[in-house]
Amino acid sequence: MSATLLLLTAVAGFLYVVSPGPAFLAVFSLTAVEGRGAAARFVTGHLLGDTVWGTLALAAIIGASQIGAVVFEALGLACGLFLIWLGFKAIFHKAETKAAPVGQKRPLMTGVLFGLTNPKAYPVSVAMFGALVSGFANELHWFDAPYLMTSAFCGFIIADVVLVFCAGLPMVRRFFATHGSVITRAVGVIFVLFGAKSIADAAFSFARRA
Repeated sequence: MSATLLLLTAVAGFLYVVSPGPAFLAVFSLTAVEGRGAAARFVTGHLLGDTVWGTLALAAIIGASQIGAVVFEALGLACGLFLIWLGFKAIFHKAETKAAPVGQKRPLMTGVLFGLTNPKAYPVSVAMFGALVSGFANELHWFDAPYLMTSAFCGFIIADVVLVFCAGLPMVRRFFATHGSVITRAVGVIFVLFGAKSIADAAFSFARRA
């Protein structure tokens, strides 16, 4: 296995994590209120989901995409319902209280749930890894998988460190803290939209096979 392939896999893992989505926004909102410590716990939990979806994406590229559409349809439905629930909680928080960012009370567990149910996870991971490493697909074998996943995991870690560092910069924290209520509601709307799309995609996939 070439060093180029391992480097590209790490780059794909990095780009997957830093691409904007629900968790990306949640990290910045959470850091503004609770600081880098809470954000670090959130991304640590989210790393579990990153690893699961990255493994599935690499498995699909190597040749195991026959895992089955039903599995991903069910995951899409669960993703959508979870994010819509979180979104409405953020949108309709009590006006007289300060908006609480997603994950403020239990950042580690919330990060785990986000990582495992994030609707962008599988399609984005397949797109990122596919774009950078699919050219090597004919050279890949199952015994290469642990090395590829280790490289991707390194990319995940580096991206998480970069995100937490940037989110904790004073200028960034002040911006999110000053406009916290508006941002929290905006993030809630985005969560609802992501959730609705996830449910719609799952329903469309099921209808197409029916």
